[in-house]
Amino acid sequence: MSQRFYIHPDNPQLRLIRQACDIIRRGGLVVYPTDSGYAFGCHIGDKAAMDKIRRIRQVDDDHNFTLMCRDLSEISLYAKMNNSVFRSIKANTPGAYTFILPATKEVPRRLQHPKRKTIGLRVPNNPIALALLAELDEPLMSSTLIQPDETMPMTDVDDIYDWLAKHVELVIDAGYCGSEPTTVVEFIDDLPEITRYGQGDPSPFEI
Repeated sequence: MSQRFYIHPDNPQLRLIRQACDIIRRGGLVVYPTDSGYAFGCHIGDKAAMDKIRRIRQVDDDHNFTLMCRDLSEISLYAKMNNSVFRSIKANTPGAYTFILPATKEVPRRLQHPKRKTIGLRVPNNPIALALLAELDEPLMSSTLIQPDETMPMTDVDDIYDWLAKHVELVIDAGYCGSEPTTVVEFIDDLPEITRYGQGDPSPFEI
């Protein structure tokens, strides 16, 4: 049976944040809030946890994971971008965007798109997510919390806990945190292309 931490959505309790990070470092799979709904999160190098997410969500090996980063400097460690792309992303983070960029050698191959060698990254505008990232001192490998055969993420934490209590090590309960997914912006030849419209305002990336 998984643990359930009640963490304040605006002023996260540091003691609980540290406990959550200890669980992640030990290979635990956690559910945590972001600015676009709840997500699965695990250690960036944890293949077993990654495979577990695939089994829970019933997705194939081509499923795209996202690296949740605490700031732009962390994104630049894992993605290649020129000055123009850097400025564009800087002006819109943190926020409800996922950016698809060419991956650097720091990104494990299993996280990259198998053909294009890209990686999805984002900086969430959520105090709990940012507190977790600061305490971990590295990105969280993440995937949206969506049930198999559903298109929208789950929003009710009681329902989430009932579904996942036997499958994850921790559920962080911060109440309702939204359900609209991120806007996805892919940079192709350094030019932005919106591949999914979501919560993030698309206008800065529309050419």
